Amino acid sequence: MEKSIDSLLLQQLKDGSFTAFEKLYNMYCGKLYNFIMRISKGNDYIAEEIVQQTFIKIWENKKNIDCEKNFISYMCTIAKNALLNLYQHETIEFLYSENITKSSVEDLDDSTVEKLDYHFLKKEIIKLSEELPQSRRKIFVLSKIKGYSNKEIANLMKISESTVSTQLSLAVKYMKEILEKHYGKIVVIFLIYLNL
Repeated sequence: MEKSIDSLLLQQLKDGSFTAFEKLYNMYCGKLYNFIMRISKGNDYIAEEIVQQTFIKIWENKKNIDCEKNFISYMCTIAKNALLNLYQHETIEFLYSENITKSSVEDLDDSTVEKLDYHFLKKEIIKLSEELPQSRRKIFVLSKIKGYSNKEIANLMKISESTVSTQLSLAVKYMKEILEKHYGKIVVIFLIYLNL
């Protein structure tokens, strides 16, 4: 029953009905708020902000909504991406202030700053990867830095895909522990970069 109500409201929303949008908002904003509170470790300011951003995005992209897909999953995906983007922005600001400004580089334009941010993030990940055992480091670099699939790595290194998968998991676990220890929530940007 709930799915059919959602489908009807989503079709009306797709057709531009603000009333349908308000109904969906009233039905799901509380659930979404609770979801964000859980994944943001109880940050109510962030939860409120992400709920608003999510529903704005839903309204802006109403024409592209698939009425047959689960609305809660769709909504939560948008919310998670918004949260990750928020953390990414905060992290880049932190890394910029902590590292780039120390190099006393002045009069940088926006594109140069973006390149420096990206360069710094990549450098941090590569630096951490150098602490891994040699074969694990090679697997990690091939997968996360160069974009090889597990199958390609297995063929290249003449090992099984399950070995590749295990070694990647161990590498990522190690990095998570180090990053969480030193950066706290700043670990999120690295996890985004690593596609975890």
